[in-house]
Amino acid sequence: MQRTQKPFTVESIDDFKSKLLIWAQQFEAISWLDSNQYSQKYSSFDAVLAVDEFTSIKTDYTNAFDKLKEYQSITNDYLFGYLSYDLKNDVEKLSSKNFDGLDFSDLYFFQPQRIILIKGNTVEFSYLKMIDDEIEEDFNTITKMSPRAQSRGLLGFDSAQPDKAFSDLKIKLRIHKDEYYQKVKSVLNHIHRGDIYEANFCQEFYAENATINPLEAYHHLNAISEPPFATFLKCDHQYLLSASPERYLKKTGTKIVSQPIKGTAKRLISKIDDAQIAFDLARDEKERSENIMIVDLVRNDLSKTAIKGSVKVEELCQVYSFKQVHQLISTVVSEVEETTNSVDIIRNTFPMGSMTGAPKISAMKIIEEEEETKRGLYSGAVGYFSPTGDFDFNVVIRSILYNEEKKYISFSVGGAITSKSTPEKEYEECLLKAKAMKHVLTNSN
Repeated sequence: MQRTQKPFTVESIDDFKSKLLIWAQQFEAISWLDSNQYSQKYSSFDAVLAVDEFTSIKTDYTNAFDKLKEYQSITNDYLFGYLSYDLKNDVEKLSSKNFDGLDFSDLYFFQPQRIILIKGNTVEFSYLKMIDDEIEEDFNTITKMSPRAQSRGLLGFDSAQPDKAFSDLKIKLRIHKDEYYQKVKSVLNHIHRGDIYEANFCQEFYAENATINPLEAYHHLNAISEPPFATFLKCDHQYLLSASPERYLKKTGTKIVSQPIKGTAKRLISKIDDAQIAFDLARDEKERSENIMIVDLVRNDLSKTAIKGSVKVEELCQVYSFKQVHQLISTVVSEVEETTNSVDIIRNTFPMGSMTGAPKISAMKIIEEEEETKRGLYSGAVGYFSPTGDFDFNVVIRSILYNEEKKYISFSVGGAITSKSTPEKEYEECLLKAKAMKHVLTNSN
């Protein structure tokens, strides 16, 4: 599919990005991916907006990867969208029978008519040929938006004023504290019996009969987290507002990169104390063992499509610091043959090991038994394919999910349970990870 590219230079990227997201709200399909200028070795651009669905694929898990592969070959264009966690049922003989309040499809990708890429102070418009005469008009519309138009015109809300609906939200727990302790003990029993080494056990926080302004919530979440894989995704009446710090998988040419996160510590106000807690995290035996188990799993997953001997660990248990937390991140890379299909690379590594455990299939079965909520898009992946088959996907964590029609809001958090885990410490880690989302939705700590 042919596209017309036209670059522009803008003085204030932050101002342009703010206007761009408001302009985008007129479309039913929106994918906004933003690195927040986070310095990354493997970044292709700083941010990208894809809007205005031309074609799309939306399906449940049945033969989903084969359907995606066919759709990709037919369109031969940029595709933006998501892979839900429950595509595990297409990869293995598994099922998802837990409660689902959000009703996201298992897989959704769309071919956008309009793509706007940002790198430095350059903004490149990439439009399908049939509408390329609208590039100049769209650029002028975005740049000339007045502050009043930004805050009220397209969305009908004043972004300077907190949305009162936010403070009225009642956040509930799907699994209460005592029950959570019992479930962690059950997972530990599986570990002590030798069924698994590690399981990523998650719990849901939710609000019913609730209304939020998705864009305002996204801006607030992004401002307090500034993650390298921020996402604003809109699919009709369903939204993902994500402050993810984690890359799932990236393909550039024949190189594949995975960057699993395992290991979390809170940020502290004192620079000395903050540096000390980061130092301690890097040497924490439990946190390192969690990370190394998943690195081994990722190496095994990548080896299924890799050229023999090409799987390497570039970084092991490196501390990365974000506004809310310090994280242990490892970087695993491989090389594939030029003829290896992009969708097959994803299929062979999905779901990502950082959100399942090890061994993967046994861990996923135990997770399904112990958790009370269908994960859906949470712990899935959002990203894009390029026309050449390159791709980049995040891990959907630290995220708010919202079904506007059902007035249902959800955010889930989890942690890796290993033989060294205690229910109390795991619960504390969940509350730490939930803090930013809870703050955004309730304007409280």
